[in-house]
Amino acid sequence: MRLGVLDVGSNTVHLLVVDAHPGARPLPAYSHKAELRLAELLDADGAISDAGVDRLIATLHEAIEVAEDKGVEDVLPFATSAVREAANGEDVLRRVAQETGFELRVLSGEDEARLTFLAARRWFGWSAGRLLVLDIGGGSLEIAYGLDEEPDAAASLPLGAGRLTSSGLPGDPPGADAIRALRRRVRAEIAKVVSDFTRYGAPDHVVGTSKTFRQLARITGAARSGDGLYVLRELERKKLEEWVPKLAAMPVQERAGLPGVSEGRARQLLAGALVAEAAMDLFGVDSLEICPWALREGVILRRLDHLPPG
Repeated sequence: MRLGVLDVGSNTVHLLVVDAHPGARPLPAYSHKAELRLAELLDADGAISDAGVDRLIATLHEAIEVAEDKGVEDVLPFATSAVREAANGEDVLRRVAQETGFELRVLSGEDEARLTFLAARRWFGWSAGRLLVLDIGGGSLEIAYGLDEEPDAAASLPLGAGRLTSSGLPGDPPGADAIRALRRRVRAEIAKVVSDFTRYGAPDHVVGTSKTFRQLARITGAARSGDGLYVLRELERKKLEEWVPKLAAMPVQERAGLPGVSEGRARQLLAGALVAEAAMDLFGVDSLEICPWALREGVILRRLDHLPPG
């Protein structure tokens, strides 16, 4: 069957269309995304502005048309931290339902971590042993650890690259004091949960998912996305540590010229690098492998798990 997963994230609204059935690997058929930056469309009270809701609804209508054009049988719509934490989140969901017909499922941070972990486990298989999965989104950082398909520990922290850029890195490039303050803030937040994971023992394999990790791996020397899904891509902490001061000194336009860095994500790259560096350091990770699958694939896999075979 042809499924569509519609992800209303902090940065983008992304429709991923796949051909899938139980017991088989979902095959990507089409990808449609629009940059919305909901996390940056909040008013002083933490609510998504009327203009932001209008843009969201228009973007969803566009995604619905694409899904219909591509022959999607079932759409799985969900929202993450931007809607989850908005002061008017319930009103936003009500308007979306009334004007688009979509009942957006709002995932908790722990749901995000668990579904992303499922995707990574299915990608790497049982032979990967104990997995530690790190996922930097626009609004939050998800961490999960475990041996099975359900993680033993999962956490979500308010350390998304978009959120931190908006709240903690003014200027282009930002000043040294702001960067230092954000670095302290990030490390203090991550340090609060490290023991929740390390008490289970050292992981056998550490995985990074999300656009932020892919871009950081690319600028530190990993293969291009065009080289295919199955090429090994790693991010080494030592190389990342060398790049953080370089990114801090670059204006956004210069970052956008780096290999693999999109113009829309260039502003958030420094904040993402600070989070990735802190997580790898505090968890004692020298190198991690980039996983092509993440939250959207986890949502699809969970849906397939509940379908009858055949």
